[in-house]
Parts: sequence; C-alpha cells; structure tokens
Amino acid sequence: MDKKNALRAGALASGTTLMMLLMSSPALALTRDDGDDPGPGLSVIDTLGLYVAAPIVLFLVIAGLVMVGDKSRKQQKQG
Repeated sequence: MDKKNALRAGALASGTTLMMLLMSSPALALTRDDGDDPGPGLSVIDTLGLYVAAPIVLFLVIAGLVMVGDKSRKQQKQG
C-alpha cells in the first residue's frame, strides 16, 4: 500500500470516528428511565479491588495452574 492510499484510509477512518462521536448523544444518558433504580456507588477501595486486584489474582491463579500442569507433564515424560 502506498502512502497516498494509507493517508486516504487514515483520513476516512478518523473522519468516520469523529462523525460518530459528534452524532452520539451522551446527554441522553443523564435522563432516568422508568424503573431505573441504581444501587449505591462503589468506594475507591471497592473499585480498585474489583477492577485491578481481582483480575491480577485471577491471572496468577490460572498461570499457576498452567505451570503446575506443565511441570507434571514434563515429569511424566522423564520417568
């Protein structure tokens, strides 16, 4: 792909993204729907635990299980 086509594709993608952002209406998110009953907000500690600590712990558990399974497979091949 030459530079002219790359520039054209980039301009088209950025223009499309800009138009979508301008045409979307975030103000509609401020109006409440019938039956909308939000719960209490999360504290900073709750948010960090849910969105930072929990995924890290889950990743470590899965990685540990994979490593244990890999070690047991290597020991079976040697013996």
